Amino acid sequence: MQKPVNGRGGDDKAVRSTLRRGRILHVRSALSPERTLAVRAGIIVLLLSTVIAIFWFDRDGLKDNLDDHVSFGDILYFTMITVTTVGYGDMVPVSDSARLIDAFAVTPIRIFIWFIFLGTAYEFVVQKIVEDFRMSRLQKKLNGHVVLCGYGHSGSIAVKESIAKGYAPDRIVVIDQSGERVRLAADAGLVGLQGDATSEELLTMACVQSAKAVIVSTGRDDTTILVVLTVRHLSKAKVIASIAEEENIKLAKLGGADLVVSPAKISGYLLADGVETQHAAPFLCDLMSTAGEVELHERPAAPEEVGKLMAAVTGGVVVQVHSQGRDIPFTERNRYVIREGDTLLLIDPVRPMAAAER
Repeated sequence: MQKPVNGRGGDDKAVRSTLRRGRILHVRSALSPERTLAVRAGIIVLLLSTVIAIFWFDRDGLKDNLDDHVSFGDILYFTMITVTTVGYGDMVPVSDSARLIDAFAVTPIRIFIWFIFLGTAYEFVVQKIVEDFRMSRLQKKLNGHVVLCGYGHSGSIAVKESIAKGYAPDRIVVIDQSGERVRLAADAGLVGLQGDATSEELLTMACVQSAKAVIVSTGRDDTTILVVLTVRHLSKAKVIASIAEEENIKLAKLGGADLVVSPAKISGYLLADGVETQHAAPFLCDLMSTAGEVELHERPAAPEEVGKLMAAVTGGVVVQVHSQGRDIPFTERNRYVIREGDTLLLIDPVRPMAAAER
């Protein structure tokens, strides 16, 4: 387990004090580049058609210095040189109405078209170069980090707990399709990538191949399982998945999830305990949260603990031992002898200093 910030993490105020504004990288449109270009080209055609219609219906206010006759071809020509601000002077507006139309109707359209051109050039050329440069610098630093797919309610709580347990905010990469959620992640000091977490390209940008863990909490079981499959194809990182329906838990595990958490199942257990008990559910929540009075963690058995009974281990209460693929329950604490390579799951009290900080 990571060493907690400020002893154990402190309260929300202490956690927020460790944060700084993060970065939003590779913000992607919901439309593909091809569709985006098609939409913008359609807007430009519509605006050009509007200018052509305006000039055609007011063609009496225009003068052709070559033959004094304004044809439809002349209107097309005049539209293009007007929009592109070339202005050869061979065709000019001569009436007051034509000049007013050019000033107050055509000029705003011309400016808007240029904004579309400039915006497209920035989005597809300049922004891509800048973002690729920023991403390459970030990728050099990302190793042993955490990737979170889905920054919803559960995901944001998972991030808050991870930071309280010692993970630096800028070593947590959030992937979400919602631009608003990505901005919230950046405000919390995280690195945000906007896009579909099922995309191999986006997961590669998040460096899942060198991540310590990938948390998948998309809010939909089918999407979560697809993300798990994609991550497992790219990386050997530990994959933790949030699954709502119990029948999908097996599918997530078959897809490569190392750990599957079912929020509905856990909340159901707590609700049922609340019928007969008053303190069980609060104690379990206290145990899981960094803001609690006790903490639950796991660690390898120390050399000096090998050969001792579970009950003889000091520094905490051993509630379970994982040994060679078996889980040794708490009921065996007076019989089971710790072996080399065992993993201990312990409940420890919060240190006095950390408790005082809260």
